[in-house]
Amino acid sequence: MSTDLRRAAGELGRAVSRRRWLLAGGLAAAAVATALPTLAPSPAPGTTVLTAARDLTAGTALTAADVNRVELPSGLVPAGALSPGEAVEGRLTAGAVRAGEPLTDVRLVGPGLLALHADDGLVAVPVRLADPASTALVRPGDRVDVLAAGSSPDGPPVASVVAAAVRVLAAPPPSEDLDGSLLVLATPSATAVRLAGAAASSLLSVVVLP
Repeated sequence: MSTDLRRAAGELGRAVSRRRWLLAGGLAAAAVATALPTLAPSPAPGTTVLTAARDLTAGTALTAADVNRVELPSGLVPAGALSPGEAVEGRLTAGAVRAGEPLTDVRLVGPGLLALHADDGLVAVPVRLADPASTALVRPGDRVDVLAAGSSPDGPPVASVVAAAVRVLAAPPPSEDLDGSLLVLATPSATAVRLAGAAASSLLSVVVLP
């Protein structure tokens, strides 16, 4: 075989070899691309919850426009999260809520407010204060002393502590339709009884504790 012929044959062999490698690489890439969807784990199922559609202040009476339905990964859903179908319209927020924040039972005024105190034997007690402006100084989570002021037959009015160091569950803003302002407190049953008796005969106020 002549030199030119051998050279041509060698170049042809190398070209065929390169094409074989390219073809093999392409087939391997195609196989990997086909297998990836099969090997990739399926997305974890989500849970649909109710979230705040906008920033909400304490005491907001919820409407349909204030609530969104959002699907979250089940592992990120907080305890007590409200689900679609639960009645939330007209319920009051116990504290400020940020837009996008899941609504939970402890964020709304109602029995759920005591969810974090279920093991403490406490009850939720609504208390109306004489001074509407005083609730502007109180936030959910604060500890307060409740004072009852009454008249004294022998001198100036006196005040006594009827509930000491109780936790504020909710502080809705004052209503124009009612006198005074409302706080919802977590207290033992015996303290709730004292508060009810004091409210019937005295003006109530609070002192916010450090």
